[in-house]
Amino acid sequence: MRRNWTTKFIPGIGLLVVATMFCAPAKADEKSAALYKQKCAACHGVDGKGETATGKAMKVKEFASEEVKKMSDEDLSEAISKGKGKMPAYAKSMKPDDIKAMVAYIRSMAK
Repeated sequence: MRRNWTTKFIPGIGLLVVATMFCAPAKADEKSAALYKQKCAACHGVDGKGETATGKAMKVKEFASEEVKKMSDEDLSEAISKGKGKMPAYAKSMKPDDIKAMVAYIRSMAK
């Protein structure tokens, strides 16, 4: 008995769709990680603990601290967009979606 080409094609398309769904968040995380490394790591450290010379001098808060955990996503977005204390504003150099993704990335570092 010969199989119809659709019996192979349709499951293949389904697998492709599922694979694409799993790859999209990974690419967003990679972009956020690259932006974090470029714009934030010098002060906040690669691990978000703020244990860099600049971070210690500026007394940045560790992302896992209760103070940062209590901040809303909106508060973090505003700090990134408008700056806070000696932290520069990034609204002109980062898109709103990038800022939103950065907040999620920061939250993931706090776990």
